[in-house]
Amino acid sequence: MSILINKFSKIIVQGFTGKEGSFHSQQMIDYGTPIIGGVTPGKGGKKFLGKPIFNTVEEAVKALNANVSIIFVPPRYAYDAIIESIDSGIKIIVCITEGIPRSDMIKIKNYINLKKKTILIGPNCPGIITPNEAKVGIMPGFIFKKGKVGIVSKSGTLTYEAADQIVKSGYGISTAVGIGGDPIIGTTMKYIISEFLNDSETDIIVIIGEIGGKLEIDAAKFLKLKKKKKICLSFIAGKTAPKGRTMGHAGAIIGHKNDTAFYKMEIMKKCGIFIVKSPSQIGENLIKISNF
Repeated sequence: MSILINKFSKIIVQGFTGKEGSFHSQQMIDYGTPIIGGVTPGKGGKKFLGKPIFNTVEEAVKALNANVSIIFVPPRYAYDAIIESIDSGIKIIVCITEGIPRSDMIKIKNYINLKKKTILIGPNCPGIITPNEAKVGIMPGFIFKKGKVGIVSKSGTLTYEAADQIVKSGYGISTAVGIGGDPIIGTTMKYIISEFLNDSETDIIVIIGEIGGKLEIDAAKFLKLKKKKKICLSFIAGKTAPKGRTMGHAGAIIGHKNDTAFYKMEIMKKCGIFIVKSPSQIGENLIKISNF
């Protein structure tokens, strides 16, 4: 099994024929991802990369029964693209776009909460990958091998590092989800972890967090309360980050002590999560805790 996406997903690309969309669409198709078409307004009825183009998401859903969309559009168009997918009945939306205004994301978040029928991953994220089945994102697919370790991460680069460590240690990955590091994103760590807890083929959960916000703390407290337990390991980036300065991601900023890496690590450890001090230690510690 897996979470969110698999080989049976019906995936479309918004911004299909643009520079980023076309490049990553080809990469996803080469990986074996079940992309069934794309959306580029004004180019409907044509084909691109061997797939049909539609003018709207609604047309793609009606014609192909699409249920997953990945978005490669400029920030000023991202709000409309996401809302269009929600209104067209898309179940899983992955938004790669970086730099979407916070005011737009507040409205999108409120709209999702109102509709309660769509999962938004991102924005400003690497996407989702279920190894050997589907890659809906920009991650290097060759790093990920099939297995029973689920990854949820705020950082794209650290997602790849964690996957590499896991594979080199003899394990594999069920699904990896990069939720994004912006201050306002579509999906929480808590939600992704709840999906992993209910996935029979995910035995271990790796959490990659960073300074800023409280997603990691909420996830840790959630795990402590759940009767269904799985081994959880975490790395929190930003131990040396200065207060008040944004570090890499727009959401990675220390406003008060609860935003610091050390505070998060302390709370997560108390909630029963194994903490590693460096991403280079993920693999070796995975071996240790798996043998407990």
